[in-house]
Amino acid sequence: MAVPLRIQSDWAQALRKDEGEAWLSCHPPGKPTLYGSLTCQGIGLDGIPEVTASEGFIVNEINKKSIHVSCPKENVSSKFLAPYTTFSRIHTKSITCLDISSGGGLGVSSGTDGSMKIWQASNGELRRVLEGHVFDVNCCRFFPSGLVVLSGGMDAQLKIWSAEDASCVVTFKGHKGGILDTAIVDRGKNVVSGSRDGTARLWDCGRSACLGVLADCGSSINGVAVGAADNSINLGSPEQMPSEREVGTESKMLLLAREDKKLQCLGLQSRQPLFLFIGSDAFNCCTFLSGFLLLAGTQDGNIYQLDVRSPRTPVQVIHRSGAPVMSLLSFRDGFIASQGDGSCFIVQQDLDYVIELTGADCDPVYKVATWEKQIYTCCRDGLVRRYQLSDL
Repeated sequence: MAVPLRIQSDWAQALRKDEGEAWLSCHPPGKPTLYGSLTCQGIGLDGIPEVTASEGFIVNEINKKSIHVSCPKENVSSKFLAPYTTFSRIHTKSITCLDISSGGGLGVSSGTDGSMKIWQASNGELRRVLEGHVFDVNCCRFFPSGLVVLSGGMDAQLKIWSAEDASCVVTFKGHKGGILDTAIVDRGKNVVSGSRDGTARLWDCGRSACLGVLADCGSSINGVAVGAADNSINLGSPEQMPSEREVGTESKMLLLAREDKKLQCLGLQSRQPLFLFIGSDAFNCCTFLSGFLLLAGTQDGNIYQLDVRSPRTPVQVIHRSGAPVMSLLSFRDGFIASQGDGSCFIVQQDLDYVIELTGADCDPVYKVATWEKQIYTCCRDGLVRRYQLSDL
């Protein structure tokens, strides 16, 4: 897990032509990097290149969009997957966030050009532009219905939009700093926001009102996640009777990834602390894997897996490079992570190799979204990439 293999970002194009080459490297921690190359020996009748690897590397399998390579000396292998398609016309500049609707039909994304757009997930065709935030939009996501979008901006505003006619139906005001992340509680009667002002807040969408400050930690909250708690976890009791406008907050946990190197977990309804974990650097993102397992990523490249029932010692710490962990997403029986050096990878329990999503060349991959067997990423290079796991 800790020994990453890397490949030239445009390997699939490079190996399509006769005698085309692509570089390859293996990075064992504390040891010299091993460098190698892949060479195309010709294209088969099925359109798949015949590829050989230089000494120290082996090509196990190759398809049009994927190649499985191993480095026997370090006993490590990776499957590299090239994008099935790339959307370059949605944004002109860096794309900070994206999401795909529950039906898989629409995408929403926000960019550093201050714009937020809704597009057709199949071909990247622009459908709507959501205008109303002042300055940058930091985060955007669909509600479970797939018809409504939640966004948070540097203007300290949280907004709800209709994906059908692009109208802004609700604006929440109350934060004193830019909103950095959001989470939707259950079907979306309530939402949670985390801000640079150091607070996490719970909101009532129906009345566009704040139901309370969930945490005030004096440090920027970079990431928030809400998850259903396992029955064995004692979430504590609220000090005051919860408002009847709170819907679906019981038996939920709230996770906060903080700039001050702390990862905070509390009962969403009870507001009672579950744990406070101190990491190696600022926490950028977090997600729940199950009713008791969670992941959180730091600015210096660590991915901590913790168990809420015994959070003092991590279950494991994954470190593949010193690049900031930008996003984490639970996926099947594992997760997808993206980092500031352009790497984006899938870890699955039953696979002894990592699946690497290639294409970004040293530009941070800020966010990942999935729909069935399709994975979408957004990157500083202004591209949305779509990968098909069936291409493996």
